[in-house]
Amino acid sequence: MSLYVKISKYFTIKNITAGFFIAFLSAGAMYLDWLGFINYFINTILGISALYFLLTGNKKRWVWTGFWIGILWFWWIGISFKNYDMAWAIPLPILGLGFIYMSIFWGTLSLVEFFGRFLPMKQGQRHGSAPTGFDMLAKAVILLLLSYIHPFGFDWFKPELMFTNSYLGIEKWQFGLVLLALILSLYKKQLFYLLLILLAHPFTAHFEEKKDINPKITLYNTHTTVQDKWNEKLISKHVDEVFVAIREAIDKEQTVIVFPESIFAFFVNMQPQIMEDLQHYSNKIIIVVGGLYWDNTIPRNSTYIFKEGSHQIANKVKLVPFGEKNPLPSWMGSWVNKIFFDGAPDYVASADFTDYTIDGVHYRNAICFEATSEKLYEGKPKNMIVLSNNGWFTPSIESTQQKILLQYYNKKYGTTIYHSVNMSDSYTVNNGEVIK
Repeated sequence: MSLYVKISKYFTIKNITAGFFIAFLSAGAMYLDWLGFINYFINTILGISALYFLLTGNKKRWVWTGFWIGILWFWWIGISFKNYDMAWAIPLPILGLGFIYMSIFWGTLSLVEFFGRFLPMKQGQRHGSAPTGFDMLAKAVILLLLSYIHPFGFDWFKPELMFTNSYLGIEKWQFGLVLLALILSLYKKQLFYLLLILLAHPFTAHFEEKKDINPKITLYNTHTTVQDKWNEKLISKHVDEVFVAIREAIDKEQTVIVFPESIFAFFVNMQPQIMEDLQHYSNKIIIVVGGLYWDNTIPRNSTYIFKEGSHQIANKVKLVPFGEKNPLPSWMGSWVNKIFFDGAPDYVASADFTDYTIDGVHYRNAICFEATSEKLYEGKPKNMIVLSNNGWFTPSIESTQQKILLQYYNKKYGTTIYHSVNMSDSYTVNNGEVIK
């Protein structure tokens, strides 16, 4: 059979639409949440259905599922190009992500096919329509491992996210148990095995001591577009808004006020008057504010913590691939920066995360993307303060997906997350729930 004939068999309406259907099931809970509708029963059914069709789907459908997952989950990345006056380029990253995840799904299933050749099988079984036990088991292993595959350091694809707002748990063993129940019911052809799914319910969560949130923390919310944020003519207006909010929080007898990422879209430490004013107010209220930091010729995306007349700098640890740091080889990265980002230099990440103390309580600092990274949860911090700017991807599902990821990590590590955001709602994530 020629290579052309082999490839053409992938490009059928049946395979393309089947892949889209499976990918849509996997993203269904996320899109419903985006529309303001969260239903644990529906989300559970959507997630289980997606896994069922993945376990029973052939390689062609897997390939197209990967393509549509890349698009349905992450199309919003392309929206950022409009902020560079490059709306024409929006389809490029969208299609690129589709092909990246298509390649991942194709590559992993190709490995399954390769090792499957060495297994003894009955005549006709290998090319039969029904999946074998080995096929389904291998696909289950792939689904368990997909959350560890991070293209260019981007780690937002975790199949377990489908069950974040459902009746099932998000731990690996719970996800694996759901897969095992489906495999046994399909392989043994007995629905009885589906009852194993009930054991994936997070029973222990009902008995865990509920954590309280700090009611004295004000999570300031802004709705400033990227264009306005970086407009030098509006800097004074943005600075004034910050100090008005600080004074209002003091009047309300709040102990902490948290502002979004880069609400000061300039190098704050190069502005002595602003630094002095913030230190002055920090005698009455603790101020956590996002801004740029000029560190001896090194530009950093940072958090400034002002407390009792002094300040502390917490630099970002995990930089956004392409948005803040180009993950490509240096020769290629400089070319991409020149073409797409006007030659702007990359930010530089800090070597390690920063923890700081407020009223005797420890908080881990996180800035936007890094709050959705596993690295920031090392040591299971009890509290985290997150500063985000979602203006780069507005309007899109990005803020919803970010919220679901923070719920996922809150459930997994028990970290209470205080999230101050620009261009979407600010909120606290506690005990698996979002509190606005």
